[in-house]
Amino acid sequence: MTKMKKIEAIIRTSKFEEIHECLLGLGVKFLATYEVKGMGMEPPKSQTYRGVAYEPAYIPRTKIEVVVPDSLVDGVVDCILTNGNTGRVGDGKIFIYEALAAYRIRNNDTGEEAL
Repeated sequence: MTKMKKIEAIIRTSKFEEIHECLLGLGVKFLATYEVKGMGMEPPKSQTYRGVAYEPAYIPRTKIEVVVPDSLVDGVVDCILTNGNTGRVGDGKIFIYEALAAYRIRNNDTGEEAL
């Protein structure tokens, strides 16, 4: 069975299209995205709503999840690092996990064929 990894990346929403195009170019076949909020080293910026200033507790970001064969891991990570980098605090994080199995529900494909 082919070894696979699940890659999760929390990125600036403004960088999603660049990263998405790069991932498609690498041949990534499956991609899930989520609108998320989080906090890290970047301090929240004061905002004004109806004349009242407040500091939002969490900063909006986009989360990308992909599962790829081990052979694509370095390319996916490089794609996210290169296209997601602004050089400022808040560019995001990448996490990599072992993916033990994958199944396509429609026809019972397994492993890399299920991706």
